[in-house]
Amino acid sequence: MKSLKTVFAITLSTIIMSCEHKNTIGVQGHRGCRGILPENSLPAFKKAIEIGVNTLELDLAISKDKKVVVSHEPFISRFYCLDPSGAEIPKEVDKLLNLYTMNYEVIKQFDCGSKKHERYPEQEKMKTYKPLLNEVFVMADSLNEHIKYNIELKARPEYDNVYTPEPKEFVELVLKEINNQQVFNRCNLQSFDVRILEEIKQQAPKMDVALLIDDNEEIDDKLAKLSFKPEIISPYYELLIKSEVKDYQKQGFKIIPWTVNEVDDMKVMIDFGVNAIITDYPNKLIPLLKD
Repeated sequence: MKSLKTVFAITLSTIIMSCEHKNTIGVQGHRGCRGILPENSLPAFKKAIEIGVNTLELDLAISKDKKVVVSHEPFISRFYCLDPSGAEIPKEVDKLLNLYTMNYEVIKQFDCGSKKHERYPEQEKMKTYKPLLNEVFVMADSLNEHIKYNIELKARPEYDNVYTPEPKEFVELVLKEINNQQVFNRCNLQSFDVRILEEIKQQAPKMDVALLIDDNEEIDDKLAKLSFKPEIISPYYELLIKSEVKDYQKQGFKIIPWTVNEVDDMKVMIDFGVNAIITDYPNKLIPLLKD
């Protein structure tokens, strides 16, 4: 039987290791902090940095005049945007306000922050617009020169030359902005589209890439579609089990699940020992890691 002193020492060691592990888990603000401020907006990114995230997660599209626009969809979504006059966007217009057919000065006129978002009732409403990627870099770096960026290129084969440029040009435009702002070493690029990831490694072999795994996909099946080993596996969080997380990490992958919004699920991901957590609510996650 172990002595009380030995049991105490083992328990204390376990607590210390648990605390050290929590402190190594990165916090990524999904679209800034979508749960509390309008998504992919400068106010949301600013707030996320003030809350204490390590990394800003954001999405990209391309305008007609080849500007790199921060937007989850390659069109103006009626679900959270209003037209330039402040009116609702009709359902029949959905997906017709194609960013790839609009110059950025036109895109900027749409209000993507004042409309109530049904899925995020706590989200503070304010008039705001879809910013350019370089605007995010300049603003965020002015607040925290060490902030990192997890940047998704939104692409699908059926979007090519309709909603987005083909992968080669899409990647070129994004890398140009990253290099112009000298943030290459603080960025990783991610996509569900393996064509995009292949193109990134062709153009920028030293760029860290994240393979996004959708909730209807299998991690190993998706990995097999790549010709190289990505630095990061980023699956829908419910696809993960603890033993697999450890196995993938032993193989050299970082595991960064998305999008973890409930406190109980955050606790599970912390227990799994993932490398970082993407969340709409960094204000909920950070206290858990500090507790």
